[in-house]
Amino acid sequence: MRVDVTVRLPAALRELADGRPAVILPVHDGDSTRALLRELAVRHPLLHRRLCDDRGELRRYVNVYVGEEDVRLCGLDAPLPAGAQLLVIPSVAGG
Repeated sequence: MRVDVTVRLPAALRELADGRPAVILPVHDGDSTRALLRELAVRHPLLHRRLCDDRGELRRYVNVYVGEEDVRLCGLDAPLPAGAQLLVIPSVAGG
């Protein structure tokens, strides 16, 4: 079964997703964050390149949360819960 997952984007990344504050991507029920990122690569390749390296791994300065869970803690291969929402937060340098 296909489900929609919402990827919420901060203002700094919206230009890479046609100016939208969120991108809704279809995935199969039980798919992982990695599968979602592959779908993002197809639909929004520039945004994907900003978030992921050439191997498909999250760049070290990008934080992604599924609900309140940090993706780095649960892993990119953990299944997404039904109705998942991802929040993308790039690190900000400076002081």
